[in-house]
Amino acid sequence: MNKLASKWRSTYNEFPRTFWIVVTTTFIDRLGGSMLFPFFAFYITKRFNVGLSEVGVLFLIFSITSFIGSLSGGALTDRFGRRKMIIFSLVASSLSTAAMGLVNTLEGFFIIGFVSGLFTDVGGPAQQAIIADVLPEEKRAEGFGIIRVTFNLAVVFGPIIGGLVAARSYLALFLIDAVISIISAIIVYLTIPETKPAPHEHEVPETFGQTLLGYGKVFRDGIFMMFIFASMLSAFVYMNMNVTLGVFLRDTYGIPEDGYAYILSINAAMVVLFQFWITRRIEKRPPMLVMALGTLLYAVGFAMYGFVGTYGMFILAMVVITVGEMLVAPVGQALVASFAPEQMRGRYNAIFGNLAWGIPFAIGPWLAGLIVDNIDPNWLWYACGIVGMLSVLGYLILHRIHQPVTETETMPTEIPSPA
Repeated sequence: MNKLASKWRSTYNEFPRTFWIVVTTTFIDRLGGSMLFPFFAFYITKRFNVGLSEVGVLFLIFSITSFIGSLSGGALTDRFGRRKMIIFSLVASSLSTAAMGLVNTLEGFFIIGFVSGLFTDVGGPAQQAIIADVLPEEKRAEGFGIIRVTFNLAVVFGPIIGGLVAARSYLALFLIDAVISIISAIIVYLTIPETKPAPHEHEVPETFGQTLLGYGKVFRDGIFMMFIFASMLSAFVYMNMNVTLGVFLRDTYGIPEDGYAYILSINAAMVVLFQFWITRRIEKRPPMLVMALGTLLYAVGFAMYGFVGTYGMFILAMVVITVGEMLVAPVGQALVASFAPEQMRGRYNAIFGNLAWGIPFAIGPWLAGLIVDNIDPNWLWYACGIVGMLSVLGYLILHRIHQPVTETETMPTEIPSPA
């Protein structure tokens, strides 16, 4: 016991205080989100008596406006700093979540989703930028791994609590999440300092317009955009875990909300128990090969749902997926930081979040809904296997051509134009 305590103290001392405050607020806010988000599709289909196609349209609306909000947030993060953007995002998230629980029509829910997307994701690039600001390059994968542990520790308890609350009152679920977001905003306001790097000597500050135009530099970073595309394919597969899997298990195999919640909790518990151990053992491995291996496990795990039909095998498929997640999540985020010059971290993170994750979450549920509602639901999982393998191929190609950006580099690398 003393040896274990000593090991944890040593790990704690390896990271700055600001990092651990971010870890704490991540846990609190994610606890509220993980209580609500897994049951979003359940709520919409049950409350408004619609199918997964309509759920997909709602996610599309939310993701399009979220894309706009996050792009603005990335530029605002690089222009004005991280702290203000995180606080604004948490407060906006609280208000919109409460409104979603109170609205009585599907049209009103769509309108709130539209407004919510504009404002609640502006803090995403800021949170990722803080980690890159306060940690040296060699500690980032481990730091993002700890964030993943915290994230999933909340998910161990969140879906179970959320399932119990949802069985009694979905409104209470929305209001609890709203209150938790406000608590997180207060903690950030009181404890987290601004971490935006100071301008270099004689550097002329950008106007906000110039900061927005700086996105052009990100899009001209050809290898980074290839990485975005491979990550996007991976996310098209992964997004089904929290969006369509629960409804598929309910409608095809009669597994209720709490049965799905237990499967998610197994995923989260594995991350809590093994993420830190795995991250320390892969931190010196070629990152693109780690991404390829993790995505291969995604492809296998999700495809299994199209071939198996017992609860035990559903759990085994989730175990395979979770091992892949523990490889992909921390290494992928650390790779974004390695691509980004320090003065452009907010914008690089915004592009990664919006393209690699935003597009799959925007149109993925709609595409999945079309397959599930109109063809054979099992074909969704066959498609996951195929798309996952295409992502694996992309990472293998990137392994051969990618050279990480050093801390001293200030401009993104461009792929030369063909002669």
